[in-house]
Amino acid sequence: MQVQIILVFCIAVFFNALANILIKSSSLQDAQSQGTSSPVGIIWTILNPYFIAGLASFGLALLGYRFVLGKGLKLSLAYPVFTSSGFIIVLMASAFFFKERLNWTQWMGIGFILIGVWLTALQMFDVES
Repeated sequence: MQVQIILVFCIAVFFNALANILIKSSSLQDAQSQGTSSPVGIIWTILNPYFIAGLASFGLALLGYRFVLGKGLKLSLAYPVFTSSGFIIVLMASAFFFKERLNWTQWMGIGFILIGVWLTALQMFDVES
């Protein structure tokens, strides 16, 4: 059962990070077109396939996250792991897809986050306390 929970949790983290990447992609398309200040621009934003896919990804992440919380993951541990794991994925994807440069302090931060996620995840299934 724990394998299923971990798998769903990882999928939820992935969809949360994917949602952020898709929303960024839709905003870049808006910047290249007429923007969102006019009614036509707002409609274009809402109908943008990247925006719709981003919203759907947020929804899937929410459903997966709710599922694992209901299966015994402690919120006080699941939330930090969920957000920090997503943070790392988004940082790396931003560098790869959007050509955003990561400096050495960001790389160090990723390392510290990974250590924190690992230490936190060690106790995620300790549901008795």
